[in-house]
Amino acid sequence: MARHKRRSSKAGLPPGSLVHLGDRKTDHPAISLMEFDAGELVETRFPDLARAQAYRPRLPKLWLNVHGLHEPEVMAEIGSRFHLHPLVLEDILNTDQRPKVDDYGDYLYIVARFFDYDAAGMALSSEQVSIILGRNFVLTFQERPTGSFDPIRDRLRQDRGQIRRLGTDYLAYSLLDTLVDRYFTVLEQIGERTEALEDELLSQARAGQLQVLHQLKRDTLALRRAVWPLREVVNTLARADTAFFQPDTLPYLRDVYDHTVHLIESLEGIRDLIAGLLDVYLSAISNRVNQEVRVLTVIAVIFMPATLISGIFGMNFKAMPLLDLPQGFVVVLALMAGVAGTLATLFWRRKWLQ
Repeated sequence: MARHKRRSSKAGLPPGSLVHLGDRKTDHPAISLMEFDAGELVETRFPDLARAQAYRPRLPKLWLNVHGLHEPEVMAEIGSRFHLHPLVLEDILNTDQRPKVDDYGDYLYIVARFFDYDAAGMALSSEQVSIILGRNFVLTFQERPTGSFDPIRDRLRQDRGQIRRLGTDYLAYSLLDTLVDRYFTVLEQIGERTEALEDELLSQARAGQLQVLHQLKRDTLALRRAVWPLREVVNTLARADTAFFQPDTLPYLRDVYDHTVHLIESLEGIRDLIAGLLDVYLSAISNRVNQEVRVLTVIAVIFMPATLISGIFGMNFKAMPLLDLPQGFVVVLALMAGVAGTLATLFWRRKWLQ
């Protein structure tokens, strides 16, 4: 996941300039429209911008979704059709926005982030999702097709639940709920990887585990930066001080807020566990080094008497014991071996060689 976005391309431009900041993740923008009411649904896909410009909606409620944010012409056309503020269009094209909600009077602009986690490669990817809620419309802008909103499309097509009857505010709630549920999926995967790493560390600490620990720490930090402001976004929407959400929808929003609180608590628990694993890793490595130094010290102590004996008998004195005996050399070697064996036996019983 890219850590920084280059902003030099916008230097000196006036506010509201439509410049895409971020990676290009699709070849061409894909525009889809779902119009619906309590009894009917019409779904349309636009292969190009010209076809979208000529289209006129037929049903009172609509959901327009865009995959791919790298063509400012598409954003400009949508902004003109729905009377969006230039700063909103600028924020949509700037894909490193922090989660937030802005009230522009005729509509709400909501920014959230969608996360995906590759457990095999330990790669966390992030996509910006922009949601605009109007009186009778919802606009969503995604960097690429992720399939995250497909269950909501299926509910609209099959007329399951209350999504058609409760209006666009319930649709916006459903989108937010889907995003929050995705956080739980990602957090569960990171939690499972953290627990597996904990078992590995308690079994045997290895050098490569430190890199894994830092990767997990960085991933949880990225989640934390997205979850904390998202909680404030949902709390703002659930306080009933906006006219865009009906009283029937507010309890659902409060439920999403409870999920974000639970999510933060779980995330902080995993962060504490990772911090503890880092201490365990450092302690295990330090303990291993101490054991290796102890073994080397014991070996040096075992052979130290032999060095002392050989040094004594290597002195150039004429009168020294055992020098005139034919078995003197064997006796000295036996003495060295006996002292070394005694020390080795003593250290083994004290478990200093294990």
